[in-house]
Amino acid sequence: MTTIQAPAAVVMIRPHNFQSNPETRFDNAFQTPDTATNVAQRALEEFDTATSCLRKAGVQVHVFDDFGERETPDSVFPNNWFSTHTGGHVALYPMHVENRRRERRTDVIDMLKQDYRVSDVVDYSGLEQDGLALEGTGAMVLDHIGRIAYVARSDRANPIILERFCTHFNYEPLCFDATDQQGRAIYHTNVLMGIGTEFALICLDMIKDLDRRRTILDRLSETGRTVIDLSAEQIASFAGNAIELTGNKRVLALSARALDALRPDQIAIIERTAIPLPLNIPTIETAGGSVRCMIAGIHLTRRPKRTAA
Repeated sequence: MTTIQAPAAVVMIRPHNFQSNPETRFDNAFQTPDTATNVAQRALEEFDTATSCLRKAGVQVHVFDDFGERETPDSVFPNNWFSTHTGGHVALYPMHVENRRRERRTDVIDMLKQDYRVSDVVDYSGLEQDGLALEGTGAMVLDHIGRIAYVARSDRANPIILERFCTHFNYEPLCFDATDQQGRAIYHTNVLMGIGTEFALICLDMIKDLDRRRTILDRLSETGRTVIDLSAEQIASFAGNAIELTGNKRVLALSARALDALRPDQIAIIERTAIPLPLNIPTIETAGGSVRCMIAGIHLTRRPKRTAA
């Protein structure tokens, strides 16, 4: 049941001072204003309910609290600043805007080293000083089986760092241009597509170059996946921002809004191999990300628990 694509453990950051990030609004068209006075409390409640649902489904969730002392409004989206990989590898990424750079924290990496087998940590974050960014598994949607990094071009996905990452971690970069219905560039690839073990969610219409679109469709199909073609309206409801995880059974974690946007035939394809696990996070989604953004998967081998002498 466990697959290389669907991790059984994740890291999530509990946001005590959540708000929509003012520094990212200029290029994140998925952000929406929320002027209510209890935004932070509602986001905290949504987060706690979501982690409870994941744990009930059998997913191991490592939770770290962010009390807001570093002024990191987007810390609930940790998948942008680090990723983990089979073989014991961890990557740290450079972030596009300044307040997101403060999200990186040593206690998360220390936990990974203590509880999992980590052989090296590759740190690209110093490239921020040159104005370069590669925002982790937001900028890249990784096919861990086919070893392909799907990347929508943007200021958050610098090609120089991408090439370095792919060389070091043994992925083939597959880049493309993608725009929404208003012609705006998609800021993160993981709002456009998500890859499971036996299916892939993607909005092909947002990829305007027909040759590139066919190439992506072919590469997804070559790995034996059924491609679920999403509409732009479904993408606007975060239907592509989902992650397959391994719990008691294989699940597809996505927001309740995203699941509501899917058609019955699309859900039926997912249910062949995974159980949809909707998480209700409407307040958190106002920040421009959804369930996939909240979850940093752990693709590392667990260390055996030490027994008392």
